[in-house]
Amino acid sequence: MRISELFAKGEFVLTSEVAPPKGIHLDHLLHEVKDYLQDIHAINVTDHQSSKLKMSSFAVCKALQDAGSTSILQLTCRDRNRLALQGDLLGAAGLGINNLLCLTGDHTVVGDHPQAKPVFDLDSVSLLHTVRVLESGYDLAGNELEGEPPKFAKGAVVSPCSDSVDVQLAKMERKVEAGAEYFQTQAVYDSEKFIRFMEKAKQFKIPVQLGVIIPKNAGMVNYMKNYVPGISVPQPIIDELKADKEKTAAGITGIEITARIIKECREHCQGIHIMALGWESKVPALLEQAGLKS
Repeated sequence: MRISELFAKGEFVLTSEVAPPKGIHLDHLLHEVKDYLQDIHAINVTDHQSSKLKMSSFAVCKALQDAGSTSILQLTCRDRNRLALQGDLLGAAGLGINNLLCLTGDHTVVGDHPQAKPVFDLDSVSLLHTVRVLESGYDLAGNELEGEPPKFAKGAVVSPCSDSVDVQLAKMERKVEAGAEYFQTQAVYDSEKFIRFMEKAKQFKIPVQLGVIIPKNAGMVNYMKNYVPGISVPQPIIDELKADKEKTAAGITGIEITARIIKECREHCQGIHIMALGWESKVPALLEQAGLKS
């Protein structure tokens, strides 16, 4: 199932994401998906997130789909040239993986193999264009593909709480022109900034999913506020996480904060993307508190 079809039907689309293991065993991941993410429409699989070695995202997407889940392949330009990217896209389509999130990717210097050579032959915009070219039945060199061409739901990312709103809107416009059919946002903690951004972004008439990360503690959100581009954290949220450390450690405060953000922003977006970061077990409670439990 392509999630673009859900947006077209007016569904409020719920997605979450999982990180592949740094090893060969998938049992734990598959059990967590089965136990905690059954109310989610589709599951993103990250692609060497933060430039750290993990199992192939393709393998995890295939395993999820074999287990009955719908997967979204996150595909970065960091590790592959245009030849490899096109080959992977054809391979994904051949395996029935037809949902994409196109990313440029973090530089290798921030990861666990800083000596690795980055590629960046394409970026997220030109990758979206590449997908659209393949869907037309040709490759980037103008050669015709054999048989039926692939068809994907093409996703991209945007940072609505960035200090450079006009820059983000310009990037969003370029991605729409390149073929993006939906957007997932960077983590949002500032509802007012998100709503103001969406008032301007609605001109593109493209579905946008609000991205959320359940805050585990004040230190976590302070780090993101200071070091992760595009994330804005209001001081009251930091104070709320500091107020009751026992409640925060249990995840109760983080769930309350995230559910409140979702309720405040829901009418301004077309879905929610939950980045659980190891707290997949908290997702059912979050959906219930946010009024999203089916």
